Amino acid sequence: MSDLEAIGQRDNWICWLCDEPVDSEGSVNNDRGPSADSYFIAKAKKGEKAQERLAHRACNTMKGKIDPVIQWPSDLMVFEPAAIIATVERLAKKGGREAVGRCADSKDAEQASQWLVDRLSRFAPELSFKTEVMPGGGQFVLMLRLA
Repeated sequence: MSDLEAIGQRDNWICWLCDEPVDSEGSVNNDRGPSADSYFIAKAKKGEKAQERLAHRACNTMKGKIDPVIQWPSDLMVFEPAAIIATVERLAKKGGREAVGRCADSKDAEQASQWLVDRLSRFAPELSFKTEVMPGGGQFVLMLRLA
């Protein structure tokens, strides 16, 4: 078994950047084909190795040109959503908690909370996150912290 195949199986053939399926049989030269990507959540310490994760070739290549972005799903009603990658990097470095979005009702906030924890379990598997939904002022604020 190749390293790429082992990484793909471990990551369930899901791209860690865009969270979409990667063709396990695809050519490594195809944009939707598999590639191994190294990424540090927080700034690397001297001698520290990055963990390799599965990415589409195109997602991996674009990461070198522009900063990667994790999109909030359009079906979630989240206002002023935070940039997820930057938030995770700050929390990994400094701890604490951050507001990551606002919702009009508690149902939307709970759905966004569940999606965010699930998505972060694949984005940053070495970290554990907890969300809080805080009511106030006729809205619900979604907070994120390290568990």
